[in-house]
Amino acid sequence: MRNLSPHAGRAARLERRIMPGRLSILIYHRVLSAPDPLQPDIPDAALFRRHMCWLRRLYRVLPFAEALALLARGRLPGRAVAITFDDGYRDNYEVALGILLELNLSATFFISSGFLDGGRMWNDTVIETVRRLPESELSFEPCDIRELPLRSIEQRREAIHQLVSELKYRPLAQRQKLCETLAARLDETLPGLMMSREQVRGLHQAGMEIGAHTVHHPILKQLAPAAARAEIEQSKHALEAILGEPVRLFAYPNGKAGQDFGPEHAAMVAELGFEAAVTTDCGTADAGTNPYHLPRFTPWDRQPWWYVARLAWQRGVGKESLFDIRRSRI
Repeated sequence: MRNLSPHAGRAARLERRIMPGRLSILIYHRVLSAPDPLQPDIPDAALFRRHMCWLRRLYRVLPFAEALALLARGRLPGRAVAITFDDGYRDNYEVALGILLELNLSATFFISSGFLDGGRMWNDTVIETVRRLPESELSFEPCDIRELPLRSIEQRREAIHQLVSELKYRPLAQRQKLCETLAARLDETLPGLMMSREQVRGLHQAGMEIGAHTVHHPILKQLAPAAARAEIEQSKHALEAILGEPVRLFAYPNGKAGQDFGPEHAAMVAELGFEAAVTTDCGTADAGTNPYHLPRFTPWDRQPWWYVARLAWQRGVGKESLFDIRRSRI
């Protein structure tokens, strides 16, 4: 592994001295085998390996359930980090797992059970459709989207952004129907992207933790209470049938408190026997954090200094201190 810059080392040393007893929970979704120009923010295998090497060198990477138990008892070691994945993409098993095992690291995988065995999430239907459309203008009248050019990678990325933004908060059934209408413009069947049940079992057998992420990845606040509870409960039961043991961890789809889920959904998660649940609200957890409202964040940086600095900032290093370290490079 290439050495971290001395500036990354300074950030890491500063981080070690402050905010003890805090847990950083990192979110990943996919790890691609090679870079995808349409999805530049998704790490490929080489970048993910670098991320994991930086973590292993500078932090204490713990299995999520173990970290939560230590946090509750006030015994969390310094620089504690847990790694999580959302949704259940096949590349988690085919690409990420090998890197984690190579580096002797653990991660927790939150699975949307309804997409297993070659399914595809709605946003991937948008991405894969736009990837394959001819070089012309895209109009999609059901969403009042008109004449988006598709003559460059940048224009296709913008078309994807507009379509995903327009569809994201549509009701679940309507969103799915609109995605199918869009995909029907192609003369080919789009690929499935999600894991099989056997691959989920393989992750678990390799020592990884499995958590639930609903059945169909709905925004829970848009559902009637009975439907929301069914999404949570049925995903738990489906995964327990695959693994042959209880599933005790949960991740809220989309994950923004107040916008995507509410206290009533956290209560459901607790009543159904989950021991903890993660959000996408940015931050770190300490012993006083509600275990059904655990914050996480995504480390997207490609340079070691910024990657380490972002983790340090989330854990309480002031902007001024980080800026001073950064400025020292000039």
